[in-house]
Amino acid sequence: MTTPPLTHEARPAVAIAILYQNHQFLMQLRDNNPKIIYPGYWAFFGGHLEPDETPEDAVVRELLEEIGYAPPRITLFESVADADVIRHVFHAPLTVPVEQLTLNEGWDLGLFSVEDIQRGDRYSQQARQVRPLGKPHQQILLEFLKRGLLPTESAHE
Repeated sequence: MTTPPLTHEARPAVAIAILYQNHQFLMQLRDNNPKIIYPGYWAFFGGHLEPDETPEDAVVRELLEEIGYAPPRITLFESVADADVIRHVFHAPLTVPVEQLTLNEGWDLGLFSVEDIQRGDRYSQQARQVRPLGKPHQQILLEFLKRGLLPTESAHE
């Protein structure tokens, strides 16, 4: 039996970004709103594709909207689908200090160490508590690390 190609009609598609700096990864603490997916969890920046928008255009638009950042270059890591969503995962260097970003969506943002990713949580200054990393996001980051795609020196490229 052949699997039909994935289309926007089959399930929603999102474009998300692995942003890295100094062997750490920028994550967003999602609002603690029960009406959204992964409320109060750490997750990637990104969002849904608009009609007729490419995944690359969507991820760049979302980064500008959510943190006011346009990466100098962005590369597709993988596209993965589950029963609910197609995730187009991109990666790019974070070339500015975190303090220069403007958080326009979400509860908090912060850099995750490899240990934070492996453990699956991180303290949030805004929430004043340790919050979990979304499982799909953790799995994607672990696979990214496993494939050795993190540049040797990723600070302010």
